[in-house]
Amino acid sequence: MASSLRRQALRIFQAAVEAAAPAEAVRRHLKLNREALIAGRQRYRLSAFQKIYVVGAGKAGARMALAVERLLGRRITAGLVNVPYGESGRARRVELNECGHPVPDSNGERGAAGIAEIAGKAGPDDLVVCLISGGASALLPLPAPPVTLAEKQQTTRLLLNCGANIHAINCIRKHISLLKGGGLARLAFPATVLTLILSDVIGDDLDVIGSGPTVGDRTTFADARAIFEKYGIWNKVPAGVRERLSAGAMETPKPGDPIFAKVQNLIVGSNRLAVDAAVRQARALGFRTLVLATGLQGEAREVARVYAAAAKEIRATGHPLKPPACVISGGETTVTVRGDGLGGRNQEFALAAALDIAGLENVVLMSAGTDGADGPTDAAGAIADGTTIARAERLGLDAGGMLRNNDSYLFFEGLGDLIKTGPTGTNVADIQVVLVGGD
Repeated sequence: MASSLRRQALRIFQAAVEAAAPAEAVRRHLKLNREALIAGRQRYRLSAFQKIYVVGAGKAGARMALAVERLLGRRITAGLVNVPYGESGRARRVELNECGHPVPDSNGERGAAGIAEIAGKAGPDDLVVCLISGGASALLPLPAPPVTLAEKQQTTRLLLNCGANIHAINCIRKHISLLKGGGLARLAFPATVLTLILSDVIGDDLDVIGSGPTVGDRTTFADARAIFEKYGIWNKVPAGVRERLSAGAMETPKPGDPIFAKVQNLIVGSNRLAVDAAVRQARALGFRTLVLATGLQGEAREVARVYAAAAKEIRATGHPLKPPACVISGGETTVTVRGDGLGGRNQEFALAAALDIAGLENVVLMSAGTDGADGPTDAAGAIADGTTIARAERLGLDAGGMLRNNDSYLFFEGLGDLIKTGPTGTNVADIQVVLVGGD
């Protein structure tokens, strides 16, 4: 039964990933009708534009760019999109620049400078199509003086390790960058800007996705500094970052600023759509299904215990669902790194849950990233069941100790229970699936 439930859990996750396919998302929301480009509810008369530029960044950037290029073809004057290593594709009109994620690198900085140059030369009769997806914040690094790339890299590592959520991390990024927090829109003004967004952010907050390069920023320099103080790491922040956040530099453009008058930000895909697809697949497999959350946040190991408790309750009482039952959620947890092990938030989620469902029959739990990556590992996540801890003990693996050391990757690698999909070309955050089989 456990092996069957495992296969079914992975099928449900795969359905969620397929629903977030970037090219399909673009095609659903962007159409060409004779000489008009239709984006959502807006219509753009192409003859009104002298030039069309395509820019952007993100894990889905390559596939989004290819979809736009197929639609607009030779109408595109030039383009440059920053994408992760290994995601270049075969674009002809748009340059796909491979660079580092989650820690930005010099290739990303060079590409971001090129994107800024394209945006800066766009005129009032030009159209700039901007493509933003998960990972864009790290893939679009153009540090604002006096911040250097090395200081931005150090700051990114500090934030990733302290347990800060994506809202906090991107608040910082917006205030040490020239492109984020509406900076790209400021450079492109007075051109028309159409931004297509594949959201990896809970709640689809436009100014948080990719740190909102074409969106008015609701946060301030004071907010950014307060985040460092909240996590007690202000004294560890590089000198250039501290100087910029303390100097009272020109604020990021805010909602309502005239530079956004000709900007449309259109969400073409999200975690919600992926969860809906997972629900359809679960029901097709015969499970009674409940969506527990599409805004999952919090410390991975703590949130995992809630899901383990739900599995126990379903198994014991049939509440809130009678088996065969499927509980699905989407979102993005965080990990406060205290050990020196290897892992990611999804693997840590699965390990913490495994400890709580140990010995429970006919229960499977998995958590994985729709982008195919989880932290600094080659796994998307991991899968666990009631036998996981017993199997680990036979191999001499100390589940509790490895959890304390943030060593979830080596734990699940030893068991053969890592979920490895490779890069999926999309990113709409994470999916969690809990299956409880019938008797």
